[in-house]
Amino acid sequence: MALPNDPMILLSYLNTQLRDSYDSLEEFCRANDADAEAIQKKLSAVGFTYDAAQNRFK
Repeated sequence: MALPNDPMILLSYLNTQLRDSYDSLEEFCRANDADAEAIQKKLSAVGFTYDAAQNRFK
């Protein structure tokens, strides 16, 4: 499955996946063949950063 292109939809999708199915962004990326750096860059552009302690973007 391709990740959502819209940053706000991507944010919602990722936080749901991280909450429900994955212990970290890295685990999500391995399982979904996604680029963590690209995800973080895209979400950073709209003001969100990954908080590893909480396992979510905020």
